[in-house]
Amino acid sequence: MATSKSINPATGETIKEYTRISTNEALEKIAASKKEFHQWKQKTFEERAKLMYALADVLDSNKEEYAQLATREMGKVIGQARKEIEKCAWVCRYYAEHAATLLADEDVKTEATKSYVTFQPSGVVLAVMPWNFPFYQAIRFAAPSLMAGNTGVLKHASNVQGCALAIEEAFLKAGFPKGVFTNLNVDSKDVKKLIEDKNIAAITLTGSDAAGRSIAAIAGQNLKKTVMELGGSDAYIILDDVDLEKATDLATLGRLQNNGQTCIAAKRFIVHDAIYDDFLALFTTKMKAAKMGEPTNEDSYYGPMARLDLRDELHEQVQKTIQQGGRLVLGGTIPEGKGAYYPASILVDLKPGMEAFDNELFGPVASVIRAKDDAHAVELANNSQFGLGSGVFTKDIQRGEKLALQLEAGSSFVNKLVVSDPRLPFGGIKNSGYGRELAAYGIREFVNTKTIWID
Repeated sequence: MATSKSINPATGETIKEYTRISTNEALEKIAASKKEFHQWKQKTFEERAKLMYALADVLDSNKEEYAQLATREMGKVIGQARKEIEKCAWVCRYYAEHAATLLADEDVKTEATKSYVTFQPSGVVLAVMPWNFPFYQAIRFAAPSLMAGNTGVLKHASNVQGCALAIEEAFLKAGFPKGVFTNLNVDSKDVKKLIEDKNIAAITLTGSDAAGRSIAAIAGQNLKKTVMELGGSDAYIILDDVDLEKATDLATLGRLQNNGQTCIAAKRFIVHDAIYDDFLALFTTKMKAAKMGEPTNEDSYYGPMARLDLRDELHEQVQKTIQQGGRLVLGGTIPEGKGAYYPASILVDLKPGMEAFDNELFGPVASVIRAKDDAHAVELANNSQFGLGSGVFTKDIQRGEKLALQLEAGSSFVNKLVVSDPRLPFGGIKNSGYGRELAAYGIREFVNTKTIWID
């Protein structure tokens, strides 16, 4: 019988093996979700909200248990794991409170006696989710989708099936009817058949651009709506008037949070020539001082990467960049001992065409790039296949906003690291995907925007 294995990336020890379900079993669960959809969509917003508030309470009351589970399965440092669970509860409460308003009918004046736009749920939404935020990624799709009246099925990453099961159990503990949210522990090769199933109405994916292309192609052949949140290589422009202490603090956190494994994270630092040397020196000092350690230790700044193969792929990217003419000023050496650890690293002397400039480095490696002036910085930032997040660090807010508006990305933040906030839409352009999650835009992705005309 096929299984998926959860391995502690800090020790290399197997935590647990989980029995996979067959494709037919998955299709049966999807059929049950579709059956439940016909009941769930009849619920009022108030009835759904009551359960969503209850889910937030379940998350809060089990925060430590869930945080420890996430840390064991993918190596997230424990303090950040707790914050992830807190954020999940926040998203649940946000949509419990605001869904009715976000999906309220919109009257439109025409020559009709009455005409308006209404928003009706689509059906069963299939979510294909990654391991890096094992609770938040699932809740970020589920809270708006379920509050809109859809039901959801989750195909989570194989290495975080403990988290996937815990999420499903949390929905049941909160009182959600069975079938409203369902975990499907299937192999990735089975996803094609799930997408093709008549009971799946739409698909949302967070993952690599390669995975996005594959799933979008299958969905397109079946004329099914998709939302794609794919890779990113976020550029942060560091202007010549910054507070260097603050800028390097943010840069260090941005590159090492979640052990460097965040789609929206500072990855390419494009630094104004006038302060380049000073920024690099202070940034190198702080990256070097950041403590890499056991993720359950409260004082660890960052922990291991999620899997050994991912650590080894990152190291290959670093080595390739050096071979292409890039220069390593910190880190870049695989440490001895157990675990998927990789040290905080910095690459410089980077140009378009190099691995660290062109592609996403999903781990604790920073790319520092010199820019001649503001216009050159924007040019370098936009010279990317990705367009997820971006940022500008400056003391001049007007100057920062002007540059932020020129950056080709789904979001641009001035003097703050990019975050996903339920009050604001989240998503990318270019190879970072399409569609939006969160806010009003996210909750309307998987509904039928329907015109009603009464003559």
